[in-house]
Order: sequence, then structure tokens, then C-alpha cells
Amino acid sequence: MENIDLIEVLGYAASVMVAISLMMKDIILLRWLNFLGCAFFVAYGYSIEAWPVAGMNAFVACINIYHLVKIYRNRSLQAQTA
Repeated sequence: MENIDLIEVLGYAASVMVAISLMMKDIILLRWLNFLGCAFFVAYGYSIEAWPVAGMNAFVACINIYHLVKIYRNRSLQAQTA
């Protein structure tokens, strides 16, 4: 068995995290897991100097954060009016 380097483990962890996130029914959990997977992919892409991987995943991570902020703000507004 070959030695697996830490950067490779990071890439596999990112892949697993994104795959698991896409199986979630709860949109908030999906967004959080997908964000973490994207963050891992950004670190992975940066460490292997794969700028398209890092850039695209940074963009998707920002989209996830945008939607999470929107969801939490809507919940906060609904709680205030209830």
C-alpha cells in the first residue's frame, strides 16, 4: 500500500463532504456541509496550485454563505413578527 500524503487526504475529505452534502434533505445542513467541502477543496486546490479548483470552490463557498445568511435572516425576521 502506498503512502497517502496529507494533501491527498484533504482532497478525498473534500470530495466525501460535498458528496454527502448532496444527499441531505435539510437545506441548511446541505449548505453547511457543502460549504465545508468547498473550503476543503479551496485548501486542496491552493496546496497543489490548481487555481481553477480553488477559485471555483471559493465561489461556490460564497454562494453557500450567501444563502445561509439569507435563511438565518428570514428565520430571525419571522421570529420577531411572531
